[in-house]
Amino acid sequence: MPNNITSVVLLGFPNVHCFNFLFFPLLIIIYFGTIFGNLLIMTLYSVSKSLRSPMYFFIAQLSLCDLLVITDIVPTLLYTILHGEFTVYLISCIFQLCFFVTLESSECLLLALMSYDRYLAICNPLRYNTIMNHRFCVRSVNFIWLTGLIMALTDVISIPNLHFCGPHVIDHYYCDLEPILQLSCSDTSRIRSQVIILGFFVVIGPFIVIVMSYVYIAITILKIPSTTGRHKAFSTCSSHLIVVSMLYGTLMTDYMFPTRGQSLILSKDLSLIYTILTPLLNPIIYTIRNKDFQKVFLKLKIIF
Repeated sequence: MPNNITSVVLLGFPNVHCFNFLFFPLLIIIYFGTIFGNLLIMTLYSVSKSLRSPMYFFIAQLSLCDLLVITDIVPTLLYTILHGEFTVYLISCIFQLCFFVTLESSECLLLALMSYDRYLAICNPLRYNTIMNHRFCVRSVNFIWLTGLIMALTDVISIPNLHFCGPHVIDHYYCDLEPILQLSCSDTSRIRSQVIILGFFVVIGPFIVIVMSYVYIAITILKIPSTTGRHKAFSTCSSHLIVVSMLYGTLMTDYMFPTRGQSLILSKDLSLIYTILTPLLNPIIYTIRNKDFQKVFLKLKIIF
């Protein structure tokens, strides 16, 4: 049966049009600040031999993730701010969702791998270099990106088989899963069940790994006799804990609430945190207190 709609209209934030003169320049600053910050981390990692460790390799991969997320989301939001709405082909909307799913799935798995890296460094330092070798790191990251892509392909295969009968308006600033499913007049229960199962694998599973890793890390840190030693061990994990709390806190809160009526507005507001704010803050969190990044940056500054 042919679809009644071939394009959809993204409304963005229609209730804040009177503040667009503030929202638009602020978003431009955030957008270019995020691009600069994440590119800076990737560049510093690429040019410096002193940063060639598993931890910084994973941070560079996280920066790539954040760079792609904000590139996927913000241009559409900027257009809706300027023009009030953004019309996009339905198939393009589905592909934006799939690209976003790939990136967020990969980021969740990457954060779990980073917590395992910190666990080995603190709890099992003698085996750290043996386990966290270059081959393991590259294979793990390749597996993570491949898994994220597989998560997205399940949407690419499933969603186009639905019949979309309208309305063709999405009250959101990007093509999220729930608003797209609400456009369909087909039975979406199978897709929703599929999302829950896959979501457990890429969100809940990694979160359990992170919690268990930090339980063992906390136990090990408390056994360190000196206050200086405990502080040094904790400082290597604090940046990662902040990022994990921001991402998982908003993701879980967002998808715990129902997505109809007033709570859809809440969901849209919360999604600003993990689509725009988190990619902006990650480079700041990982570099502002990191002496290794600061040293490399100062060396490059002196050279140029």
